[in-house]
Amino acid sequence: MFKKILLILFIINVSMVCAQEQPPARVVVSKIVFQKVAQNQSFIGTLYYERISHVSSEVSGLVSRIGVMAGDQVKKDASLVQLDTEILENEIMLHKNQIEQAKLYINHTQKNYHRMDILYKKGGISEKDFDDTRFAYQEALLKKLSAKTILEKLLIQKRKSMIKAPFDGIILKKNVDSGDWVQQGKVLISIGSVNDLFIKVPVAETLLKFVSIGQSVPVTINAYDRKMMGTIDNLSPIADAKTKNVFLKIRIPLLTKVAQNMSATVVISTNGEQKLAIIPRDALIKFQGKDVVYTVREGKAVQLPVNIVTYQGDRIGADDAHFTEGMPVVVDGNERLRPGQGVVIVGE
Repeated sequence: MFKKILLILFIINVSMVCAQEQPPARVVVSKIVFQKVAQNQSFIGTLYYERISHVSSEVSGLVSRIGVMAGDQVKKDASLVQLDTEILENEIMLHKNQIEQAKLYINHTQKNYHRMDILYKKGGISEKDFDDTRFAYQEALLKKLSAKTILEKLLIQKRKSMIKAPFDGIILKKNVDSGDWVQQGKVLISIGSVNDLFIKVPVAETLLKFVSIGQSVPVTINAYDRKMMGTIDNLSPIADAKTKNVFLKIRIPLLTKVAQNMSATVVISTNGEQKLAIIPRDALIKFQGKDVVYTVREGKAVQLPVNIVTYQGDRIGADDAHFTEGMPVVVDGNERLRPGQGVVIVGE
């Protein structure tokens, strides 16, 4: 009886062990390579428009139409604000008519002047009559010139009544609406150039020796977790008096649906080059709050800690001594792995 009980307990124990054993996991691996790379660090920066135009009116008038709203993206020369030109149109028509009248008067006085010139040379008229005819002709020329000058001024005023975008940009602020009366020089709209979008990043002055103008740096727009490459364009000529931090200017590509003062993460070099193990970011997983990767030894999953020194786009650089050239790391299927679990490599 006792032997039967022991046999039953043995069978149950074996069954439980077998039940706990996990089947081999199918994984895809990538091999570690070593490269000389610079150590870097993430810094939080702020988006801003380097070029902002506060568009104002060169003429006074009543706003008849607003073509944009705050947040709109516009092209260069797009209509922003239209001032009323009804009275201006009538004045333009009036001076056009005056020019035509002046042309008729010029033709008449010119013919009369030529006749008088012939008679004067023959002694048929007095000098006073000849002078009066010449002055009438010259006066007609001046009247035409005056009307033409006023017309040109009115046409400029009409053209200035249509306020246009000075460059491709984003409307940051709108200060007027239809029906408002605007005075000459009043700021109507603020527009930021979409081709001059930058991130300003404060870094310690001691890090400037590791960066250079024109250097490409990884950038993440935090609001959308959107990754891209930026370019170090310049740096602020004035350091913070207390912290000694210097602002780097990072130029980034054209973006939509972004706002000035939004945050961005920029990866900046903080040390010289060192030889590091380059590992795909897909191999990284979190275990108890720490970064780890899985390698494969004798068909089993082995968990290894990772000390991340630098980020290189879709890869990271680590300085752990247990990494070797060509060591396989699991890049697909690692989320479900457990240390010591059997694995089957199905791709590399």
